[in-house]
Amino acid sequence: MSGFPGTLEPDTTRARARAGREGEEREPDMTGSPKGPQAGRVALVAGATRGAGRGIAVELGAAGATVYVTGRSTRARRSEYGRPETVEGTADLVTEAGGHGIAVPVDHLDAAQVAGLVDRIAREQGRLDVLVNDIWGGEQLFEWDTPVWEHDLDNGLRLLRLAVETHAITSHHALPLLLRRPGGLVVEVTDGTDAYNRDHYRNSFFYDLAKTSVLRMAFSLGHELGPRGATAVALTPGWLRSEMMLDHFGVREENWRDALDRVPHFAISETPRYVGRAVAALAADPDVARFNGQSLSSGALAREYGFTDLDGSRPDAWRYIVEVQDPGKPADVTGYR
Repeated sequence: MSGFPGTLEPDTTRARARAGREGEEREPDMTGSPKGPQAGRVALVAGATRGAGRGIAVELGAAGATVYVTGRSTRARRSEYGRPETVEGTADLVTEAGGHGIAVPVDHLDAAQVAGLVDRIAREQGRLDVLVNDIWGGEQLFEWDTPVWEHDLDNGLRLLRLAVETHAITSHHALPLLLRRPGGLVVEVTDGTDAYNRDHYRNSFFYDLAKTSVLRMAFSLGHELGPRGATAVALTPGWLRSEMMLDHFGVREENWRDALDRVPHFAISETPRYVGRAVAALAADPDVARFNGQSLSSGALAREYGFTDLDGSRPDAWRYIVEVQDPGKPADVTGYR
């Protein structure tokens, strides 16, 4: 283990042999048959409209997987976010990357809709190899540094339903299909490692509870899935340059560094594709069961498997946050990306 609790030391010789060339971009297969380490495998990325979910779906597609992507925002109807990203847009990106993207509008709080989704996957594919629970939807619901007795109660409870109940509903319905074949993988996406969240207050009572609950879900699922031949992990990206984050800072991916004048520590940020590459590497690892029930991060897995972000860097945000940002040191990503 490294000096930062909850991260992994690199095993680059073994890892690069599995993961392939660093930062490798696969060309789409123009014959229409996906190729790559995930060709013939089926993934469900629940909550894939934007952000980490979209990045994960695209990278699984780049690895050749058939990827079902779900969310509430479609070309015909937007969710309460009112944003332009859609599940159809994500599915198109998956296909463009070399996989087969299938968009399915689903409200994961509606158990009947989730059951119907899984029935469709079973009918069309007969298998499910990777389940990514990335459902969130709480950006507009939590209040920073507001104690529970002052926080809007309806918003806080809605946040917990969106961030926790949706994951439970989806796992309940999807895991029997995933367990039909040995080697299945469940990824619970959260914010913060187990070590970091255990020792730090995360923004508000409701946000803290939601993100910690997802970590515990992965731990519990590890106990339930491990003896049955499957693996569950919790995975956190670092400071994510999601569509909403870029909009918040008034920048685009092409000029994101313009935000550093206002927020210098944003220099450690990463694209959603980085955590996507982490999931693709886990899905391709025949020894992934060694991580069962653990809390992982995109930065630690990049060291383990040898992949990079789109710019060729390897940001390790959670180590940086602990060693540089939280102690109040000046922003300096030297040695951290």
